Amino acid sequence: MLFNNLILELEKKIGVNFESRHYIETALTHSSYANQYKDVKFNERLEFLGDSVLQLSVTEYLFNNYTDKTEGELTKARALIVCENSLYEIAKKWSLGNYIKMSKGEELTGGRERVSIQADCVEAVFAAIYLDKGMEFVKNFIIKNLKQTMEKAIKNEIVLDYKTKLQEILQKNGEVNIDYSLVKFEGPPHRRKFFTEVSINDKVMGNGHGYSKKESEQNAAKEALRILEEKNEK
Repeated sequence: MLFNNLILELEKKIGVNFESRHYIETALTHSSYANQYKDVKFNERLEFLGDSVLQLSVTEYLFNNYTDKTEGELTKARALIVCENSLYEIAKKWSLGNYIKMSKGEELTGGRERVSIQADCVEAVFAAIYLDKGMEFVKNFIIKNLKQTMEKAIKNEIVLDYKTKLQEILQKNGEVNIDYSLVKFEGPPHRRKFFTEVSINDKVMGNGHGYSKKESEQNAAKEALRILEEKNEK
């Protein structure tokens, strides 16, 4: 009952009423919860589908609305729009971490705040909307939620070099040791996902993943920057 109430709350927040509730239930279920409770569907397959729905929606919008841009410019803009960091911004706007079903262990280790979990869940939600409402509906939904990001990306106003930014901030007051370590990788060779952690003076400060080592390092630096910002605000 409690989870159903959370789903109703999220539906109201994002402006979507699901006819088939099981799509959104699955989209909000992390693999750790399914590992804990057997015969429970989790969101990784929906994430796979949602990634393609997102790519097509953004590609079509850019193609139709920025006819003066070259293929290279559109490709660069799209990469900025569909990246993990952009999806995490949507997740934060929805407070998505509050709605995800996960194991107690995952939750205790900061799973609800983890950038990768929230970004993946956004893609799964896109897939759930696609399956429940169809392509036109989900395209409009995606464009609405990413409109501002798209405008910034097409103007080249989004900077993803979080590694350089982290280094500049940390070394203002002297030298520090910043180390990026590949923790693991998973998935088939054509879609391998890399997991990286960044340590500052031998203390782990951020984790990130991506479909290249470079992307996973950037996402780890991004999370470290977010944690530093939160500490400075306190």
